[in-house]
Amino acid sequence: MTTATVTLKTTNQAMPLVGLGTWKIPQSETAKVVENSIQNGYRLLDCACDYGNEVEVGKGIKAAIDTGVVKREDIFVTSKLWNTFHAREHVRPALERTLKDLDLEYLDLYLIHFPISLKYVDFETRYPPEWLYNPESDKLPTYADISIRETWEAMEELVDAGLVKNIGVANFNCSLIMDLLKYARIKPAVNQVEIHPYLAQDVLVEFCQRKDIAITAYSSFGSISYLSLFDGAKSIPSLLEDETIVKIAKKHSKTAAQVLLRWSLERQIAVIPKSGNEERLRQNIDLDFTLSKEDMDEIKKLDKGIRFNNPGAYFDCPIFG
Repeated sequence: MTTATVTLKTTNQAMPLVGLGTWKIPQSETAKVVENSIQNGYRLLDCACDYGNEVEVGKGIKAAIDTGVVKREDIFVTSKLWNTFHAREHVRPALERTLKDLDLEYLDLYLIHFPISLKYVDFETRYPPEWLYNPESDKLPTYADISIRETWEAMEELVDAGLVKNIGVANFNCSLIMDLLKYARIKPAVNQVEIHPYLAQDVLVEFCQRKDIAITAYSSFGSISYLSLFDGAKSIPSLLEDETIVKIAKKHSKTAAQVLLRWSLERQIAVIPKSGNEERLRQNIDLDFTLSKEDMDEIKKLDKGIRFNNPGAYFDCPIFG
């Protein structure tokens, strides 16, 4: 079982390098999956308001704590601020709703989910609020004129209030981080971005790590999470079946998924794979092996710059260029 951590420079808190992602876990399964993951050694849980299952995540955490497997301080819990809550006056209520749903008094890490500000949707109208202000009629998001600086300063106030230990960002590129660092009183601890061998993001990773910003990778297995969302994903070969990945997996007597996760760990990048299958849960945290330089060089050749989580492909929102 892998227990490696990365130290967040803003607080010196250790963040596990392997965690459980909760995106797309059905509500009916979430509590049990979370409890099982903790029983199997997971100590990092990655959540978000937008995933619509934070109440169930909280139930899973409580069940694990109640059975004595862990204490609250043993678990590193991450959640994210959705795009509709970027205004200064909406940031703290959004965080408080997440804390209520998770049944927690604080978060270890709170991220700005996207560098996109959308029109506010109140909790009573719809929660989670999703991308479209009127899902039944709108074809494009309704944007709000709110700066990242305003949102970040409100995030800093959450740390001051003791509600959040660390704050960070997700889906930010180098230029956005450069700008943020110019005015941030509390530096971002983490940038969570899409990373897999088809999208290695070497420049972004090197820049963030040089600025003491840890990286968390999502979608480590490539297209698999997007097959039902993005038609283009169906035409791209699965990383889990790629001949290079499969060859390296056989060499190490590991699964293709384990190789893909270990590839990120070799780069000191945290991973948050999702699985409701208990055997795969155990495999995904069993990453105490090493990829050789030759292995890493072979995997490096797979980089095609293919991005799956791209709002520009779904809406008129080309944040990645």
